Amino acid sequence: MHEGGCLCGAVRFKVSRPPLNVRICHCRLCQKAMAAPFFARALFEIDAIEIAGSIERFASSAHLHRAFCRTCGTRIGAFRSNGTAAGLALALFDDRNAFAPTEHIWTSEKIGWLAIADGLPQYPEMPPA
Repeated sequence: MHEGGCLCGAVRFKVSRPPLNVRICHCRLCQKAMAAPFFARALFEIDAIEIAGSIERFASSAHLHRAFCRTCGTRIGAFRSNGTAAGLALALFDDRNAFAPTEHIWTSEKIGWLAIADGLPQYPEMPPA
């Protein structure tokens, strides 16, 4: 069991199972949604996530809803529109080192000044199936 929450503490979450994957996404939508060069997240099956507190959702595409705290605006993550999974921001976990990324995705949209030197696999879009 891992827990985390937003800046003000109004939103708390727990995950009860290991993530499906842990990735760093460099796509333009994630850059804008997170107001950061990338979105480092752990993807969980939706039924492994328990959220307490009030979140707001914004449909950033046909496939994803971005969630954020209604009180402080902290970006919580991205929920699949089909209700199967959600990516939670790694930095929000109480133990920030609980999950380590295993790959970078959408590097074709990476910000030019960002150098990736961690040795992890990089994919211009999604990794091969």
